[in-house]
Amino acid sequence: MNITINQKHYQVPDDITIMEACSYVGIQVPSLCYLKNVSHNASCGVCVVEVKGAKSLLRSCITTITEGMEITTTNDRIQNARKMNVELLLANHPLDCQTCDRNLNCELQQLTYDFGIRERRFKGTKKAIQCKDYTSLSLVRDPEKCILCGRCVAVCSEMQTVKAIDFAGRGQKTRISTFMDLGLGMVACTNCGQCALVCPTGAIVEKDAVSDVWREIHNPKKIVVVQTAPAIRVGIGEAMGMPFGSLVTGKMVAGLRLLGFDKVFDTDFAADLTIIEEGNELINRIRNNGTLPMITSCSPGWIKFIEHFYPKSLSHLSTCKSPQQMFGAIAKTYYAEQENIDPRDIVVVSVMPCTAKKYEAKRPEMDGAFEYWKRKMDLKAEDRFYDVDYVLTTRELARMFKETGIKFISLQEEDFDNPLGSSSGAGVIFGATGGVMEAALRTAYEVLTGQPLEDINLTAVRGMQGIREASININGKDINVAVAHTLKNARILLDQIENGTSKYDFIEVMTCPGGCLGGGGQPIPTTDEIRKQRAASIYAADSHKIIRKSHENPEIQYLYSNFLKEPLGELSHHLLHTKYIERSMI
Repeated sequence: MNITINQKHYQVPDDITIMEACSYVGIQVPSLCYLKNVSHNASCGVCVVEVKGAKSLLRSCITTITEGMEITTTNDRIQNARKMNVELLLANHPLDCQTCDRNLNCELQQLTYDFGIRERRFKGTKKAIQCKDYTSLSLVRDPEKCILCGRCVAVCSEMQTVKAIDFAGRGQKTRISTFMDLGLGMVACTNCGQCALVCPTGAIVEKDAVSDVWREIHNPKKIVVVQTAPAIRVGIGEAMGMPFGSLVTGKMVAGLRLLGFDKVFDTDFAADLTIIEEGNELINRIRNNGTLPMITSCSPGWIKFIEHFYPKSLSHLSTCKSPQQMFGAIAKTYYAEQENIDPRDIVVVSVMPCTAKKYEAKRPEMDGAFEYWKRKMDLKAEDRFYDVDYVLTTRELARMFKETGIKFISLQEEDFDNPLGSSSGAGVIFGATGGVMEAALRTAYEVLTGQPLEDINLTAVRGMQGIREASININGKDINVAVAHTLKNARILLDQIENGTSKYDFIEVMTCPGGCLGGGGQPIPTTDEIRKQRAASIYAADSHKIIRKSHENPEIQYLYSNFLKEPLGELSHHLLHTKYIERSMI
């Protein structure tokens, strides 16, 4: 279409909004509530523009362009309207920026600065102070900082189809809340943290564990080991001022050592271990007419989703624990024995892109190492410990680096510690949607056929489409597989299973868009373009690995020959596998 923006003529695609048209020609219209592919409810009024012939200013995020439209994006009237709308939001917003988790990374704070707002002109209209919601093990809600933009509601209901939060009340009493104001920890929340990732202020943040981790690091009686998920190495650099998707594995390891961790290990090692167990479980189900399709169990948000909404399909889940939990169990058994360390003195800290991992670490059944040692050491119930003690998000780790003044960009690269730091390329790609599937098939194909895949790059399961599918012939049998990311797409595959129309043998589900690299604990912003850049770095890391199949990792081979003995064996069953429960729909 032919339109005019600020007295210049442009041709732009048809059927787009004024905001999109402006972006197309290089003009950024400010907004708070709008977020591409997430929220378009036009509640903030910050994106207003002037259109010739219209009596009032129009909200550019929801107004579609028409042929010959004449648009003005900046003049006194527009600037004053935008500024006043931000000031009205500030009237009910706490002025505690210095102590807020989102300080210097807050969209409301940035607009306040950009519009030159230096004082509060309007009196707030909120009548009652709303208390913070600490009920979740993963997230904290602060209603006082909520500007009612609706982004969190949109991402929860439309992207994840969970609907754990929604608008409640009317007029001045409007707020974002949970069912019956019970709190996130008391309703069917999956802890995915996508709400925190899209929130423009500090109204929803991860439950901080930084002070707890510092306390353990400074305790001379403790051996504090850290594991880092594959998606961290393509996310932490952004948080430290580097380009999106920077692959900074070696710098990350060096920085963690500077923080004072006694050992720096790699969750990719446990990802390789997961593939051995999960791949053999799939083979066992195929050979013995077990429940199919088998569905991956690495993503804790997805696990909680199926427990709440599709409990009849729990038997389809792999019984494997996630790599995070496998690592904790092995660190406090195998590694503790190798180093002759009392497991009660080992503190396992995970750095994850995922807020749901905080919840997962505290699931009652995640104490395999305690059960292992209970009889050997005559431990009592009061001695009980979890396999993983603390979980930090990528954002929390960045705060620790900044707190200690580490110049991350200048760090020299260092290697992970052994034995739990050795991994294959298959372990690395766990961080991208489709990665678990690809890694599993690399191993399962070779175990079943005795031959390696001709091309281990299974590009059919890669990419950002909501659902991808592929078929691979193994010994004359076609194995049909599917990959889904976001719970909305998972719901489609589960409906097929429950109505008897599923054609698949193996399904991977990741809770977050793009997989772990788009997790709720990743740096803000996290957009589709940023996810793609992170994914490219993940696959580049895989391609540069000498070993690219989990079963060829020598440390994994040694672990089985000297400790676990065999996949799906008795010890593996107790340490590396788990069970799931039906949960309330509330």
